[in-house]
This record gives sequence, structure tokens and C-alpha cells, in this order.
Amino acid sequence: MDSWWSQAQRLLADGRARVDAALERWLPATSELPVRVHESMRYSTLAPGKRLRPVLALAVCETMGGREESILPSACALEMIHAFSLIHDDLPAMDDDDLRRGRPTNHVRFGEATAILAGDALCSLAFEVIAVHTPDPSAVADLVRELAVAVGTQGMIGGQIMDLENEGQPPRLDLVREIHRRKTAALLRAACRLGARAADASSADTAALSRFGEALGLAFQITDDILDETSTAAELGKGTKKDLERGKLTWPACVGLDASRQAASDHVEEAVLAIRHIDNSGSLESLARFVVSRNT
Repeated sequence: MDSWWSQAQRLLADGRARVDAALERWLPATSELPVRVHESMRYSTLAPGKRLRPVLALAVCETMGGREESILPSACALEMIHAFSLIHDDLPAMDDDDLRRGRPTNHVRFGEATAILAGDALCSLAFEVIAVHTPDPSAVADLVRELAVAVGTQGMIGGQIMDLENEGQPPRLDLVREIHRRKTAALLRAACRLGARAADASSADTAALSRFGEALGLAFQITDDILDETSTAAELGKGTKKDLERGKLTWPACVGLDASRQAASDHVEEAVLAIRHIDNSGSLESLARFVVSRNT
């Protein structure tokens, strides 16, 4: 296997271990009241997964010469936000999925009411973790603002409602791109910008990392669209072919699978080009190439 693949695997394994250890500390214990919602929060946040968003934040911060303790709270906040989004996306009112990461979805395991509240609590806790555990108080406002914008109506939540509103509509690549830019790319771009801020990167380098994160996010979501059509539930650990059944706007629905694969590859090359001058270790490039080469 190519060396970039091995490097990506090492980065993901090491980063996942560091993030999971911190999440274990900062998530409420299941012995604390209210017990059931804390169980629900931990069930989804600590479920098996790649931890790509927090690992990306760690890698950016370290690439730019920052310290782990400066970015770790924000990295964990990213994973909490991601878990919150998955819990809510799986609800019957949204995508109505029964399987996530190879296990029953949160609302199947704990009930809809608890799942909704667990997602709400994770969103709140994410910002609390940044505020309480970031070692530099002067950085907190910037970090909180960065994540809040990525989560809100100009980012992830905006992309999700656009996705739902346009089910069954004729395929339009410009609209798909905008949905992907908000729904997926916003959080990956935020991971890069959070890592840059935690490392006190220059404005020029932060702008380059923003371009990297956005292009990577588009590549990630196009690859997800492809995998939904070409993989099995056993391979992905979640339901497949549901986008097609629901008439969702996806990249393959607009241009087909082959052109979608090319688009994902093109976006990765765009991402790599944006940060070639600062990615001396190749860490960021390896993560970008992993995104379109993964099969889960």
C-alpha cells in the first residue's frame, strides 16, 4: 500500500486514541444524573468511528507548530457536534435510519425523546468544553465563533434543511455543491481553521487551510454519495441506497458514478495544492487522499 495510506492510518489511529481518551474525561459519566441521557450521549460519541474531524484539527495544529493541549478541547468539540448531527440525522423526522456505525441508531436504542435531548446536550457540551478546557482564554471567543458558524444555518444545519427541502427535485449540480459545502464541508473547514487558530497561524496560512478544508469536505461528501450507491450496509455499518430511494440530490444523481469519482479526485488535488507549501510532513495530504480512497 502507498506510504500516504500508511501515514493516514497512523495519524487516524494515534489521533483517535488521544481524542477518545479526552472524550472519556469530558463526557458526563453514566453514574451522573440524568443517567439515561448521559448513556445516550456516550453511546453515540464513543461509537467506533474514524474521528476524521478531530484528527484533522490535531494534524493542522501540529503542522503549524501548535501544541496538542491548545487544540484538543476544540477537537473533542468537533466530534461531539458530529455525533449530535448523526443522532438527529437518523431520526424518523429526518433520514429515518436504523443502523449507524454497525449498531442500532441512538433513537432505536434509547427512544426518540432521549435521542433528541442527547443531541441537544452534545451541542451544548461542545461549546462548554472549548470554553472550560482551552488553555489560552484569549483564544476561546475565536474558537467558539468558528465552530458556531460552521454548525448554524450558514453551515451544517443550513445544508441539512436544504437537503431535506430538495428531496425529489430534478438534479442540479450547483445546488448539490451548495448543499455539500454547507452540510459537510463547513465542519471540515472549521476543523482546519480551529487547528490554525490554536496554533496562531498567519492569516495567509489560515486562508490556505480554509481552502484545503472546503475542497476536502466536498471530496468527502461526493465519496459518501458514491459509497451509498455502491456499498452494502455490512460494509458501511449503516443503511445504503437510501439517497436514491428518497430522491436526494447527490453528485452521482447529477453526473453519474464515473464523473463523480473524477470530481472527488479533482477536489482532493485542489485541497493538496492549497497547502503544499506548509504541509512539510505530508500529514494533511495523506488524510486528504485517504478521504477518497476509503471504503467506509
